[in-house]
Amino acid sequence: MVSPEKNPRTATQTCPLCDGTGWKSVEEGGPASGGTGERRVVRCSCVAEVQRTHLLQAASIPPQYQHCDFDNFATNLYREQPAYNQSLEQARLVCQRFAEEFPVNVDCGLLLMGPAGAGKTHLAVATLRRLLEKGLECLFCDYQDLLKQIQASYNPIAQTTEMQLLEPILHAPVLLVDDLGSIKPSAWVLDTVGYVINQRYSQRRANLITTNYLDSYPPAPTGRVRADTPDTLADRIGVRIRSRLYEMCRLVPVQADDFRRRVKQADYRF
Repeated sequence: MVSPEKNPRTATQTCPLCDGTGWKSVEEGGPASGGTGERRVVRCSCVAEVQRTHLLQAASIPPQYQHCDFDNFATNLYREQPAYNQSLEQARLVCQRFAEEFPVNVDCGLLLMGPAGAGKTHLAVATLRRLLEKGLECLFCDYQDLLKQIQASYNPIAQTTEMQLLEPILHAPVLLVDDLGSIKPSAWVLDTVGYVINQRYSQRRANLITTNYLDSYPPAPTGRVRADTPDTLADRIGVRIRSRLYEMCRLVPVQADDFRRRVKQADYRF
């Protein structure tokens, strides 16, 4: 038998089991175990590892979030406010179940909604990484950064067009949009986000979305006057697109104080 050619894109070149070919020879069980005792060629385990590495790199997860997983997501931080701990634990369970069951028993994405610093991006990235480990193609997208890149593409000297930037966003099997609504809405912003959401909706592609903007806010305490009314998510992306997200995503509330501020004060790294 002619040995398969080495393929550095799908196998570890230094793998002692396959010598970088991506294939290894194994012996069938002997007659005593019901086998033939013959040898056959199978895919080496290093192939899956290399593919996972490629998928992780292609996902473009920013360095500051690459450590995020479910195991290091703390849910017992707030001794004086146990409701926060319960919210974090429930959010983690929902995200874990989504990652475990996707794509078989999942027909929608997740919208993680809560105040800044509550851990939404950590959970979303942990979910994304679990899907990458399963061999699924995923992509991390910062909402604000994407819109700025698209605007820059309109410059006559730009080497990247708007559609070239949007191509991976539109077609990624699983897309994580971080910080949805972080740019003040304009007609152009609403048109752009509407186009992306509608295209992914029509193609039935999965989305993981985080946002600091709620659908509604509790009234000001009795006797107090709220200086200004915070924007809702519908204010930031438009009523029509918010309605579309109701169809596309399960809402996952993440209610807690700003953990980043707590970490800085305690000099503790999450």
